[in-house]
Amino acid sequence: MKRDISLLAGCAALAGLLVLATLPATGQSSGKNIEWRYYGSDLGNTHYSPADQIDATNFGKLELAWRFHTENLGPRPEYNMEGTPLMANGVVYSTAGTRRSVVALDAVTGELLWVHGEREGARGTAAPRQLSGRGLGYWTDGREERILYVTPGYRLIALDAKTGNPVAGFGRNGAVDLKENDDQAIDPLSPDIGLHATPVVAGDTVIVGAAHKSGGVPKSKANVKGYVRGFDVRTGRRLWIFHTIPKPGEFGYDSWEKDSADYTGNAGVWGQITVDEQSAWCVCRSNCPPATTMADIVPATDSLENRSWPWISRRALANGTFNWCITASGTWTSRARRFWWTRWSTGAQ
Repeated sequence: MKRDISLLAGCAALAGLLVLATLPATGQSSGKNIEWRYYGSDLGNTHYSPADQIDATNFGKLELAWRFHTENLGPRPEYNMEGTPLMANGVVYSTAGTRRSVVALDAVTGELLWVHGEREGARGTAAPRQLSGRGLGYWTDGREERILYVTPGYRLIALDAKTGNPVAGFGRNGAVDLKENDDQAIDPLSPDIGLHATPVVAGDTVIVGAAHKSGGVPKSKANVKGYVRGFDVRTGRRLWIFHTIPKPGEFGYDSWEKDSADYTGNAGVWGQITVDEQSAWCVCRSNCPPATTMADIVPATDSLENRSWPWISRRALANGTFNWCITASGTWTSRARRFWWTRWSTGAQ
């Protein structure tokens, strides 16, 4: 079975573009120029669009307008495409293929405008989060446009949205190595940290989380830690870092018994990050540290009662009983997760 990009009008699903047989392919009946510049439609991840051209009365008249095949974007076809394409200024941008390439397509015709891919060798092969991932980020200052995404090998790439060429002034030749400048030593070939979520662009700050191996637990409790960082969208310079597991001198460190905060790993913010532009806060959901009992390593409940600690449920996570929580991107998960609130401009809690 092949996987194609067919953007379902009115939906954020990677599946070619569908149009109404009885209506023109351009614009919506509301007359608005409706775009999709963020993974969840906006920084708040509302997943809402005011588009009203397609509704229950004409949905059955949709016809396929174009289809883009992705099987050649990588050494083998991909059968687990789960990303969300973006659309800005009449161009559809998406990650695609087993190498997590980036493509730019004409939104009306499906014509390929450009494609970019990174060959990461052993580093990409060892990555814990493979394939095309969840998507990418878009930034513009009104003159320049950039596409930002994280490779399977955990590198942040900035591309010129018009040409697909790496932005020379961003990081080193258009790339920031996310395994560097992370307040911990990480082997470039480490299979224990990566990311499949999209970087979040808030103002001129690019926010990036971390993911670990999926579907199981790490080999050791002393695994790589999953921090959150903010980078300058123009230069790639690190602006701030938030330690999901506190370091000495930071709030909560003393509540980790027997210096367990020093060696405990994971706690990566692997999902989508939500941003409240008005308050300048972002909501980050992390996975749990690698321990058999949460009470062994999370801060004690009584030490948090009078503090504004950013957990979705203090008692539930402390005793391991909390079983459902809403994620930062507005979907549901069946495992207990931790929520962090931090300022997207500074990383302050």
